[in-house]
Formats: sequence, structure tokens, C-alpha cells
Amino acid sequence: MPNPSRSRGRATAILAAGVGLIFALSACSPSSGAAGPAPAGSSAASSLPDAHVHGLSVSTTGQVLLATHDGLFDVTKQPAAKIGATNDLMGFTGGTDHGVLYASGHPGEGSDMANPLGLIRSTDAGKTWKKLSRQGESDFHALTATKSGIVGFDGALRTSPDGKSWTTVAADFVPAVLAGNPTSDTVLATTPQGIRRSTDGGKTWTSVDSGPVAQFAAFASPAEAVGIEPDGTVHISADAGATWTRKGKIQDTVQAVAAVKGPEASPTIWAATASGIVVSTDGGVTFGPADAS
Repeated sequence: MPNPSRSRGRATAILAAGVGLIFALSACSPSSGAAGPAPAGSSAASSLPDAHVHGLSVSTTGQVLLATHDGLFDVTKQPAAKIGATNDLMGFTGGTDHGVLYASGHPGEGSDMANPLGLIRSTDAGKTWKKLSRQGESDFHALTATKSGIVGFDGALRTSPDGKSWTTVAADFVPAVLAGNPTSDTVLATTPQGIRRSTDGGKTWTSVDSGPVAQFAAFASPAEAVGIEPDGTVHISADAGATWTRKGKIQDTVQAVAAVKGPEASPTIWAATASGIVVSTDGGVTFGPADAS
């Protein structure tokens, strides 16, 4: 007679393996047939490259930035405006102050930066970048800023109080995305096995057993978090990722997510998809083209 516990364990392992394959396939390759990550129906589409989006940032001033294989783009403007040098920005996150950005990846054509970039920082919203650390050593595919520093993953999970000196953290997971808030020390890591959560800036981690198997995550505020499954199903947390509530669904392949505190009780959620940027102003229940919001 089959052992129910063993069957459940096998099913869980198969599910994790399948989700892991989805995570891996979507993490570093352009979406087939993608027309660029510009808002559907807007003139921004013609000026963006057919490149995979690795990061999405929405500032307190409403500026929307996309980090891509072909550099950084301001899609608040129409047509979208290229910002700064062309670098392959694999990791990307905003800092505490307006205009502060952190990134990692590989130098683009004509760049004099090391390969990989290590951690670089901009204090002018991406116009110029300065080297911080690990040049020629690290390509941080997952990157986020917290109240106490930077958390990044370059094959190992690392934390830094200043972006210059690093401590390697013992971790039994590989994050697809690291999500933090610059005014909090809570960090979420999305993995094929489920969400992992840290409340001390990435030093120690616990599993969120009741949470979704999210591929993308973002904080709208220190307490409000968004998680999106590989199939586009949206979940919201009001307690910094400890518990989750299912909302709506994004009907497209999601490439990057950002969230900001909304004017009402619900966060505003932005998602870069294979065919454009969509936004939700009702906490993830419904989504529409960004230029129509």
C-alpha cells in the first residue's frame, strides 16, 4: 500500500522542481517575441530595446525606471529616455535617498568598468555610476537595500553595511529575487521552495510556510509587501511578509515588480511584463496599462 506521507513528499519535490525550472528559465533570458517592456499602446515602445527587464523602480516623485540588458530607461517619459551608460544591469535596487540606486551585472560596449561590475552606486538617478566593491568578482543577480545595508546574491548570499565590506551568510536557498525596504530590516527572498524571510537585514532566515511560492516580491512600505507567482497570481501581505492574502492575476509574463504606498489603504503595484508595463491601484485586484492609470 502506498505511503501517503511519501507520496505527498514526492509530489512536493516534483512541484518544487517544476517551479524551479520556471524560475531559472525566466531569470536571465529575454522573453520570446517580446516587443519591449514599454506601456502598451504608448510611444515609449519604439525607443526600448527587445531586452529582458531585470529591475523596476518607482521613486517617491513618480519616476519609473527599468533596468535592462541594454541599460537603464526612464519610462515615465514618452518616448522612453535612456539614462547613463549602456551596462547589462542584472541586479538593481533603490537606496534610502532620492536618486540613490545600486546595481550589478556586466559592462556594456565602450564601458571601462570591470567584468563583472561588482556593486556600483549612482547618486543621480542613474546618470553616472561609481564603483563600490567586488569589481571583477561579483555579478549580483539579486540585490536589495535595507535599513542596515545591502543584501546581494552572486552565487553566495552576502550582506554589507556600507556596500564595501561584505559578510557571507550561510543559506540553504537560492533567491530569484531579494526584496527589502530602505527603512526596514525585513527582507524577503523568493525561492522555488517558497518565501524565506529575514528580520535582521539578511543575517538569519526563516521559511514562510503559509506563504505563496512567489517568483517576484517587492515592498510598498515597511509593512506592505507584494508577492507574484510564476503564473502571475498576486498576493499581498500587510505584516511584512509573515502572512499573505491572494488577490488578482497578471495576464502576462512578469519580468520585474515594484510597489509604492497608495493614496488609500491598498498599495500601488507596477509590473514589467513581456508586452508592457501594467499597474494596479487597488492592491493587486486588477491591472491595466500604466499609461492609462
